[in-house]
Amino acid sequence: MDPINLADAFTGFDALWSPRVVTAVNDYDVRVAKVRGEHLWHAHDDTDEFFLVLEGELDIALEDRTVHLKPNDVFVVPKGARHKPSSPDGARILMIEPSGTSTVGDRHEEVPDHVDATTGHPLGA
Repeated sequence: MDPINLADAFTGFDALWSPRVVTAVNDYDVRVAKVRGEHLWHAHDDTDEFFLVLEGELDIALEDRTVHLKPNDVFVVPKGARHKPSSPDGARILMIEPSGTSTVGDRHEEVPDHVDATTGHPLGA
């Protein structure tokens, strides 16, 4: 396997809330996504969700507070916690999740048209 440049990976797609799988580590996907606006309230019943903000800013609303992330900030949403990511001005993020994890979780509100309910697309797709 050759090194993967994340800046180059982001040039390969424009879709928002539609992660690309950059690589895998054991049974986990490393995904990157461009985000802007709001995602949706959802929860992952069986897994934590790791977020790293590479560019821009990301808010993650939880039931009891909102976490504000700036570039180079990391946050883990605990399994089972309802959350809603959003980014008014847009961000580029990296996530680590078990392979096959849905972007809209196991429990979620109605999926709006701008959200791609996926388990991640291959890089370059």
